[in-house]
Amino acid sequence: MNIPTNLKYTQDHEWISFEGDVATVGITDFAQGELGDIVYVEVETAGEELSQGDVFGTIEAVKTVSDLFMPIAGEVIEVNSELESNPEVINEDPYEKGWIIKVKTAGNGEAGDLLSAEAYSELVGA
Repeated sequence: MNIPTNLKYTQDHEWISFEGDVATVGITDFAQGELGDIVYVEVETAGEELSQGDVFGTIEAVKTVSDLFMPIAGEVIEVNSELESNPEVINEDPYEKGWIIKVKTAGNGEAGDLLSAEAYSELVGA
């Protein structure tokens, strides 16, 4: 299982990376493995200001449909358009090509709630 040390994680199995005041969000390798083959990703919150913990979209796999939760407050400024025609890219490359949204953060005050790679590894038993 791949858990990059340069990212932060949530207990809901999302990852987040920061570049200035823009955060990129996706689901972890563990999450995509648990979900199985991903067949659809829906994000209808582009342009919306959301709070930490709000649902920003859903991800559908052969086995189930799961909500996607905001790891940090901010405005959804971009959705990965590649996922519309190729949602399986999340299974193939969850940390690079399989990112889901970009968020203009309201400040990183909530970043302290995020897990380190080490803490996330413990959470998933890796």
